[in-house]
Amino acid sequence: MEKRKWQAENFWKSFKCAVSGIVYSIKTGRNLIIQLCFALLAIIFGIILKISKIEWAIIIFTIVFVIFSEMLNTAIETVVDLVTEEYNEKAKIAKDVAAGAVLISAINSIAIGLIIYMDKILEIIF
Repeated sequence: MEKRKWQAENFWKSFKCAVSGIVYSIKTGRNLIIQLCFALLAIIFGIILKISKIEWAIIIFTIVFVIFSEMLNTAIETVVDLVTEEYNEKAKIAKDVAAGAVLISAINSIAIGLIIYMDKILEIIF
């Protein structure tokens, strides 16, 4: 297989490229910063409410899923912008669907948070 200019030469260079993508997403992604703040809140609530190991696994998976979907959305939007600078209905659909995927993952994270934290919070209040 022919190697392309932008392909990493080895594992460590691939790892460095992946980290670079994460850093780029954090630096340029306002929504990702907001999601990371909510992730921090979820972690703090988990510590305070002493959630179980399985609940931690679910919370961590949910956090990673939201971050993953936001980063994938960023990648899709970047590729669409690379392909066309003019308004294009298919480009709009691609961006809207990617954004919709992020919205679904965020709604899912709220539902998961309510399921895991609500009973524990209500026990403290009442």
